[in-house]
Amino acid sequence: MFLINGKRLTEGVPFVDAKGTQYGSDWLYKSTEAEKLAIGIIWVADPIRLDDRFYWDGNPTNPKPLDDKEETDSEGNKSTTKGLKSNFIAQIKDTAGKLLAQTDWYVIRKVERNIDIPSKIVTERAKIVAEADRLEAEIAACEYLEEFIKIVTNQKWN
Repeated sequence: MFLINGKRLTEGVPFVDAKGTQYGSDWLYKSTEAEKLAIGIIWVADPIRLDDRFYWDGNPTNPKPLDDKEETDSEGNKSTTKGLKSNFIAQIKDTAGKLLAQTDWYVIRKVERNIDIPSKIVTERAKIVAEADRLEAEIAACEYLEEFIKIVTNQKWN
């Protein structure tokens, strides 16, 4: 991005330099690097935006909290703001539930008509439950955001 006096310049938009000189909307396109430097325009790479799932506005200095936060307003009303752990555990439960739902009819058939569940289905369902349990336990135990990110980005549902 182009900056002049610490302010971002938007390409295709007219601007004014520190001396009050006005420049047209096409000046940045048509000017040379030397012309830009002569009036104080510099190029700075755009900042790297981190994953919004874990940071507010992708800002590395503004991580989302891991744990729930209990708050009381001025009138004494209590509320809970869910942290990353609670939100991701809810997502894991939802994912596991959806994956298990695909084969729930085998379980119902077993209960209602005593027809055995194929061993492949039993194994598949056990893997889903084990992965959900593993993720929930690791998330609950983690203390640092970096550790949390490694856990939730390393899900093995298959």
